[in-house]
Amino acid sequence: MKDIGKNAREILEMALQEHMKGNLQKAIELYQKSIELQPTAEAYTYMGWAYSMMGEFEQAIELCLKAIEIDPEFGNPYNDIGSYLIALGRLEEATPWLKRAISARRYEPRHYPHMNLARLYLMKGQFKDALKEVENAIKIAPDYKPAHTLRHQILAMLN
Repeated sequence: MKDIGKNAREILEMALQEHMKGNLQKAIELYQKSIELQPTAEAYTYMGWAYSMMGEFEQAIELCLKAIEIDPEFGNPYNDIGSYLIALGRLEEATPWLKRAISARRYEPRHYPHMNLARLYLMKGQFKDALKEVENAIKIAPDYKPAHTLRHQILAMLN
């Protein structure tokens, strides 16, 4: 996280705790308070994630776009937009967002956009492309079990 004021950071951490407990409305209120003190890409992205968990994907996408305005190098909102577009059935729109997440400078769970691309390619019947993406995810996160499971499923489809 970029250096933000102590209060904004503390409130953001409290929001994440509420989010993890499933208290989405409380988390959203806290994300908003954090943003009022110091707008950050993280706060907007995580608030979007909370809205997505309530099925409000368009609102989630808008918040991710605000995050990108603040920090275009933060990869999470690109991946999140891609995953929300997949949930909305807008596969063609999702692809460039996921590819941008892969190339973002500041992004920790870099295997997620590869997994999302793999799922997208599966939905489109592009099994070899899906396998390539899931194998990329495994290279990045060798212990990520869902990637191994998906790889076996794809291999079974190819046989």
